[in-house]
Amino acid sequence: MNFPRFFVSHDNNGVSETQCVLCPKRCAIPSGGTGACRVRRSREGKPDLPFYGFITALGMDPIEKKPLYHFRPGTEILSVGFAGCNLHCPFCQNWHISQSTDVSGRCINPAELIAGAEKTRQIAYTYSEPLVHAEYLLDCMREARKTGIANVLVTNGCANTEAAAEILELTDAANIDLKCFSEETYSKVLGGDLETVLIFIKTALEKGVHVELTTLVVPGLNDSEKELEACADFIAGLENNGNSVYSKQAIPWHLSAYHPDWKWKAPATPALSLVNAAAKARRRLAYVYPGNLAGEKNDTVCAHCGKILIGRRGYRVDLSGLSLKEEKEKSAGLRAFCASCGKPAPVRF
Repeated sequence: MNFPRFFVSHDNNGVSETQCVLCPKRCAIPSGGTGACRVRRSREGKPDLPFYGFITALGMDPIEKKPLYHFRPGTEILSVGFAGCNLHCPFCQNWHISQSTDVSGRCINPAELIAGAEKTRQIAYTYSEPLVHAEYLLDCMREARKTGIANVLVTNGCANTEAAAEILELTDAANIDLKCFSEETYSKVLGGDLETVLIFIKTALEKGVHVELTTLVVPGLNDSEKELEACADFIAGLENNGNSVYSKQAIPWHLSAYHPDWKWKAPATPALSLVNAAAKARRRLAYVYPGNLAGEKNDTVCAHCGKILIGRRGYRVDLSGLSLKEEKEKSAGLRAFCASCGKPAPVRF
């Protein structure tokens, strides 16, 4: 059991104090207290993880719901949720589990959890923030790797380098929130750190993780043309980086519509403004998808011939534009090609 880690203990004027070093907050936790995430605690001056293996949600989802559009499209994934989060986004859509530990759930050990993913052959750590349960997450991911089950991480990316590198080493695909491109907004509104997130995204690419990014577009907060362009510039820079450690993949960017929730009561993101923002971003990026809209149409088209590779209507997926072939050189898995022109498709199976 990886239990507990990412803590340091020290003496503070004769009082034993625990410091969590998992995320950039580096919470100093007095005995009997908790970190900002509410789940990483101190008991009698020693690190304590009372919510190790505590699961608040468990169910099957289409993988497009994560959202992942270029990783195993059209498949189902076992999704598991937790309690707590190290951010406090005032518009959180899962605030009832992310901002409280007083929620219903049950404890599931890693072997039992991964056994539940035998049918789907993939598991998503999602809903609330999985990184604050790093020790359990690592135990589950290692168990999954033993049996060839893919690990999918849906995360805010706010974890320090040591934990991030270790977790991403075991991650097959990740949807990472790029909530905005303002250090001030990250710090004062969300309780996070922009630079930590940017490093997390780069580390994921360095580790060969399939990466997709999501930005919840909140009117009056991060929806300005300047800020969205800054996000697009960052993503384009990752795609075009000449450094061989990057995957040079075309990184899908999901622009998700906000609706009023928890403490944030501003009007919902206008559908037209989101569609227009996606159209502008496509001047720089090949794959930009507006999401969380009624009746959304989010096809993936071939960059070579313009034909539809994957047709999407909500969570209904049509893969007839793809041609799948066995990956002989790796003796396992499939490679995707355009069924019309035969060129490689930006999709991982």
